[in-house]
Amino acid sequence: MYGSIEAGGTKFVCAVANEELEILERVSFPTTIPEETMGLVIAFFQKYAAELKGIGIGSFGPIDIHRDSPTYGFITSTPKIPWQNFDFVGSMKKAFSLPIAWTTDVNAAAYGEYVFGKGQGLSSVVYYTIGTGVGGGALQNGQFVEGFSHPEMGHMMVVPHPDDSFKGSCPFHGNCLEGMAAGPAVEKRNGKKGQDIPETDPFWEMEAYYIAQCAYNTTLMLSPDVIIFGGGVMKQRHMVEKVHQAFTKLINGYVKTPPLADYIVTPELEDNAGTLGCLALAKEAKLHS
Repeated sequence: MYGSIEAGGTKFVCAVANEELEILERVSFPTTIPEETMGLVIAFFQKYAAELKGIGIGSFGPIDIHRDSPTYGFITSTPKIPWQNFDFVGSMKKAFSLPIAWTTDVNAAAYGEYVFGKGQGLSSVVYYTIGTGVGGGALQNGQFVEGFSHPEMGHMMVVPHPDDSFKGSCPFHGNCLEGMAAGPAVEKRNGKKGQDIPETDPFWEMEAYYIAQCAYNTTLMLSPDVIIFGGGVMKQRHMVEKVHQAFTKLINGYVKTPPLADYIVTPELEDNAGTLGCLALAKEAKLHS
């Protein structure tokens, strides 16, 4: 069996699966303080300790992904104070002597789509989640694109829409993609959550403009085979078409992309992408251990 931990800012989703990566049990726990949340996580996996062969973790960040670093496996400078400098991998290793795969939550979702979803059979896949925050992960030939750290694509700068007077809600960068297009920015600007804003509201054209800039930047930097936009904001089904239209205007014929219906898409796995990605990474970690 293989284990998965999708560690989010509001909840941890844990699952176990068989050799075929079919999920056998899944639970979720609120993200409170490490002692409490990790106690529940470890107790869940202890029931399966005899059969577990590997665990994949996709965590909120920033995290340390460098194996030769003294803080490898730590959550580092997160705004969630109790989790700052928390040794996540170390705490799991104390409880379980198993191969552990460690990456960001959005990388895990990217990997899920690469193995089981819209990225299947493609060599270059980029995945963004647009929800409470904005995060991005990229894969090239099955390897995560990363250097001194993992990408923080959600904080790319975007050009404000001509009709948008909102200054952005990111405390670090103001009008970065997250500051202009994430759930809290939608709510701050409109005084209500995205799901309560009618489809016909002109605001959605603005939102699509920011997401299209993200697709534009990604296209010109990485030329991926597919760009997948997940997260709560993209559950508005009308958004994809609006993003396609705004992207077409922005790219202005400069490069020829695959057909937009296959190129800028929403996740096939919906909310399961992260869990399935973690399970696939756990299996990989076992193979290479």
